[in-house]
Amino acid sequence: MPEFLNLQGYGSLLADGAKLTILVGLGSMVIAMLLGLFGAWGKLARSRLANFIAGAYTTIVRGVPELVLILLVYYGAPTLLQDIAATMGVDLFIDLNPLAAGTCTIGFIYGAFSTEVFRGAFMAVDKGQVEAARSVGMGRVLCFRRILLPQMWRFALPGLGNVWMVLIKATALISVIQLPELMRNADIAARSTRLPFTCYFLASLIYLAITIASLLGQQQMERWANKGVRKA
Repeated sequence: MPEFLNLQGYGSLLADGAKLTILVGLGSMVIAMLLGLFGAWGKLARSRLANFIAGAYTTIVRGVPELVLILLVYYGAPTLLQDIAATMGVDLFIDLNPLAAGTCTIGFIYGAFSTEVFRGAFMAVDKGQVEAARSVGMGRVLCFRRILLPQMWRFALPGLGNVWMVLIKATALISVIQLPELMRNADIAARSTRLPFTCYFLASLIYLAITIASLLGQQQMERWANKGVRKA
């Protein structure tokens, strides 16, 4: 075997990192979608307070680099809380779990992007159907569950697919908090084997494989969501 292909037993490390990357990505996407739904509700609500909170959330989060937010949550927030506790005479030690911190932070970040996706999807649903539902006595919650929610998915899926593609690559950023995901393990393997090109190139191929599989899955979901829809 050529020397540049000899991973010296670190191939399993890359595989473990890929599994953790997918786990973090899926967990973050669930959080992002939940926050996106709440954010879209806030932007479309009649309440000025809800509009302000949702608008501030999307503006601030989308305006700050992901890496800065990850470092702020994992390193900055615990230090700040410990300093505040120390001023009150309380000896406090906070040690965040890298998996939980990374997953929640990535989900929080991409919840802002999902908010805009869901907002556009809800607005794309024919308003006449909502009016018809209300005219037959459906309340807001029932109308949302039976009319808006089922139909908005076909408008939201393309945008959510794009959010997922960016999110799964952004998981590489949480290597800075020592979580053994794909990028972190590729870096360990590169330093140990002194084959940086091989290890990082294999990591890029794994990310590409995840992306291709995600594209195929997204196409299947879009076909399912558009069943019964007549194309012009």
